[in-house]
Amino acid sequence: MKSLFEEMGGTYRQEGDYLLPNLSLPPDPEEYQIGKYGRMRQRFLKKHRRALYTTLMLEGTLTKHLAEIDRSCNDRLEIIETAMMKREGVTEALKASDQMEWVRRRNSIRNRAEEVILTELVYA
Repeated sequence: MKSLFEEMGGTYRQEGDYLLPNLSLPPDPEEYQIGKYGRMRQRFLKKHRRALYTTLMLEGTLTKHLAEIDRSCNDRLEIIETAMMKREGVTEALKASDQMEWVRRRNSIRNRAEEVILTELVYA
């Protein structure tokens, strides 16, 4: 008598005294190197949203989800930083006249923009 798994086309392999199902994830159609924000999202899901993490992993869509989050974060970060730099007057002229002040302001903008990104996209 065949099991439901075998009826659906599944196969087994022998490992010692046990029969283990031959399971594999579907091939990933797009190779994307998951960046900082994608990895942060993965750690968040794994620790705080365990059910969602498991569902995404079993469906084979975890990598796609993480890549989408990473791209969204990077795009949104660039938009926010550009707008804040324009609003606060952080220009190339400031960079030429006072480099340390430019770096200080730029780092401040980067940190505030990243905080927005993390709150809105990564830890939501």
